[in-house]
Amino acid sequence: MSFDFSGKRVLVTGAASGIGAACAKALAKAGADHLALVDIDGDALGALDLPCAVTIHTGDVADPALWERIEADGGKLDGALLNAGIAGETALIAKMDFSNWRRVLGVNLDGLFLSLRTAMRLANDGASMVLTASVAGLKAEPGTSAYGASKAAAIHLAKGAAKEGAARRIRVNAIAPGGVDTSIWDKLPMFADLVEKHQGDRAGALEEMAGYGTPMGRFESAEEIAGQVLFLLSDASGTMTGTTLVSDGGYSL
Repeated sequence: MSFDFSGKRVLVTGAASGIGAACAKALAKAGADHLALVDIDGDALGALDLPCAVTIHTGDVADPALWERIEADGGKLDGALLNAGIAGETALIAKMDFSNWRRVLGVNLDGLFLSLRTAMRLANDGASMVLTASVAGLKAEPGTSAYGASKAAAIHLAKGAAKEGAARRIRVNAIAPGGVDTSIWDKLPMFADLVEKHQGDRAGALEEMAGYGTPMGRFESAEEIAGQVLFLLSDASGTMTGTTLVSDGGYSL
């Protein structure tokens, strides 16, 4: 399926890598006129080299001052992918440091609220938005409660925004991926141990992880998720709003 975003101005958070970068590239390829890209890694944003007008906003999505600057810059939005997030440390609730809980919720929920608030304020009538949730927000696993709670909240936040935006035909949906091959895994000690077990074979480590509970036996690529995000942002998704597209290889079954 091909999409046409000609003349559209779209906000993408967490755009420097992974799903965010894949979506920024896909939107530019689909003809987006202007992309407003947000990430804490400004150098990586600048290296994307996209074939459209780009405005780069560098900063922490959980910092209200960042969003005050973005709103002051102006520019109405036809779409938004609110994707910035972190995984945090894997820890059982009884052993989790409160600082880890706050760090994850700070980025994944506070940052999501602030970015969604700005997107709703700048949205044109008929705009479409996608919040990046996770299958972890639907299916609990030991050690992932901070991340899972933040993503469950993202799913509900999308529903609330969808109901509030409906009068202006603003659509807000969430996407809940399962395992996706992105650099977020490389920041987790448990994944580093798995790569070492596979003698440096990252693909082998991902395959083993997929085998733990994903019936289809593989993780998706960021580019596959980008195609699904563009569907939700486009007119092809019709009146879909307040929904969560689960793309997890059967993990949640």
